[in-house]
Amino acid sequence: MIGQRYLLVGLGNPGLPYQLHRHNIGFMLMDVLADKNRLVFSRMRHQALIATGSLADRPVVLAKPQTFMNASGSAVARLARFYRIEPQFLLVAYDDLDLPLGTVRFRAGGGSGGHKGMRSILEQLGEQQFARLRIGIGRPPGRMDPADYVLERFLPAEQELRDVVLQEAAGGAMSFLQGGIELAMSRHNRCVGGTELVNQSVGNSDGT
Repeated sequence: MIGQRYLLVGLGNPGLPYQLHRHNIGFMLMDVLADKNRLVFSRMRHQALIATGSLADRPVVLAKPQTFMNASGSAVARLARFYRIEPQFLLVAYDDLDLPLGTVRFRAGGGSGGHKGMRSILEQLGEQQFARLRIGIGRPPGRMDPADYVLERFLPAEQELRDVVLQEAAGGAMSFLQGGIELAMSRHNRCVGGTELVNQSVGNSDGT
């Protein structure tokens, strides 16, 4: 549906101290999409910093909730209501500890997989069947607390792969706009750091 507006959301924490943290890779993706398409995050609306315009000939809203990660659902639900976004036209991108760095995985629905930002969105929307994009950041080393790990910057040795995976994820978001979640999954569910293909099933209810 060419005239239908899409809402693309990247999850993260607001503020300069968090800007380059692993937990903010959803924000980073929104910045990549905006930069590639000459969109500007210039307005606050419903607790989110937004950029509006056209991607892949579709009207879009790019959003970075400013509520902190664990309360992301408030902004997402309010934006979805304001712009009258049906679930099939919503895509949420976020970091995933259970996927290796370099992995992109689109899904059509499911649970939160333990991600607190996604849990908040599911609670506020009351809906599971919307597209999500999990971007792998890998597991913390040794006995490091995952809560500390996600609030660290990518290591210098990881930054090149991070940038490559963000470009892959941006291409996947464009595929989602052009042909829906199935097209994004078939083209982009993979590990860009190697040849391993990622399971493309949409049937798991736990989001893993």
